[in-house]
Amino acid sequence: MNIVEIAKLAGVSKSTVSRYLNDGYVSEDASTKIKEVIEKTGFVPKRQAQIMRTQKTNLIGVIVPKISTETAARVVEGVTKELSKYGYEVLIGNCELSIEKEMDYLKVFRSYQVDGIIFMATEITPKHYELMDQLNVPIVVLAQRVENYPCIIHDDYHASRDAVRFLLEKGHESIGFIGVGEYDVAVGVERKRGYKDELMAQGIAIDENLIQIGDFSQQSGYRLAKELMELKRRPTAIFAVTDHLAIGCMEYLKEAGYKIPEDISVMGLGDTQIAGLVTPKLTTIHYYFQTLGVRGAKLLVDYIQQGKSSTKNCESNFIFTYRLIERDSV
Repeated sequence: MNIVEIAKLAGVSKSTVSRYLNDGYVSEDASTKIKEVIEKTGFVPKRQAQIMRTQKTNLIGVIVPKISTETAARVVEGVTKELSKYGYEVLIGNCELSIEKEMDYLKVFRSYQVDGIIFMATEITPKHYELMDQLNVPIVVLAQRVENYPCIIHDDYHASRDAVRFLLEKGHESIGFIGVGEYDVAVGVERKRGYKDELMAQGIAIDENLIQIGDFSQQSGYRLAKELMELKRRPTAIFAVTDHLAIGCMEYLKEAGYKIPEDISVMGLGDTQIAGLVTPKLTTIHYYFQTLGVRGAKLLVDYIQQGKSSTKNCESNFIFTYRLIERDSV
């Protein structure tokens, strides 16, 4: 029995049956006829039959903080390219920086019976762990260090230290810092820790006034740069923990009449595409986001092929390297 035979028995077209099976639009009359034929014949669609036979859906759930950001898009590109080699289809959960949506997508992927999940997180809470423990599918976390689950991360701490050391070597001792909240461990905690530790290692006292914390938006970079430049002891360089923040910072500086890098230097982190397009071109740290996605997909497929029903307690931390890109803003 196939959909052509179902279509004949129901008196509808093959395409109508296909739409019905794939949750597309079908008139109420046609839907009733198709449903009756399926119930009488015991027809099982090919995909459902395959799932019943193999206990696999060939679906992978991918959760990202915000798909519109270049970093997330590059990670997803790496993930999808690699998974397609193994015949997997991808369901993408775009969370718009909402923890609640992350939780919702974990539940949605459970209902879709995905074969595995790649989770690009901003924050992992106890509620995340509780739900992840209940899923019984392999999970790989990207860009955040987590306990009891495999994760692949960037070396945020040392990347930040290298950025600060580079500015110090250029003669800057008063270095402003634009960061984000500590809800994000990688960007909010580790990059700030690297900034502080490198200054202390070089014998420079930490000036808390030079540390400004906001959110991930370009507007936040603009606002915090303004606050730094209104200080009595203004910085001679500013290190922003993302390129997006650095570019917002540069917008303010140019509008306020500062010349970059003659009056003040600016450095970012991430090496997004726009970093090489702004004027002056932004000095930054290059992260291998697409390769991160590829590596995460490979690791997840390995777990699936090993027959792992869960990756809880399969703790495996892989740390990606980086490189400094010197351009015109320092």
